[in-house]
Amino acid sequence: MDEEDKEQDLYAESAYTGEKQEETIAKYEMNNKVHEKGYRNNPLTDGQKVNNTIKSKTRARVEHVFGFMEQSMNGLALRSVGIKRAEGIIGLINFTYNLFRYEQVLRLNIA
Repeated sequence: MDEEDKEQDLYAESAYTGEKQEETIAKYEMNNKVHEKGYRNNPLTDGQKVNNTIKSKTRARVEHVFGFMEQSMNGLALRSVGIKRAEGIIGLINFTYNLFRYEQVLRLNIA
């Protein structure tokens, strides 16, 4: 992680909870926005459920992008030699997603 990640929010699902993850988040001085997790005989409180719902609204925006890329664009695995080529491929993948999204926004008239 870079210095620019400092003080940024880190959103993740409840699978990324635990002491080790919390230590890593604290090490990089990021804001922990990981979903809270319920356990057997210790379910989430109503307040925790509300907090998870709020966190989901941001997380879902990103997850849908990666989900589209994974499902509709044959995954996200890159096969290239060199960081510059990988950056170019990632740029083209993002451009392609944006074209699909633009068409969807026009078609559904949600702009």
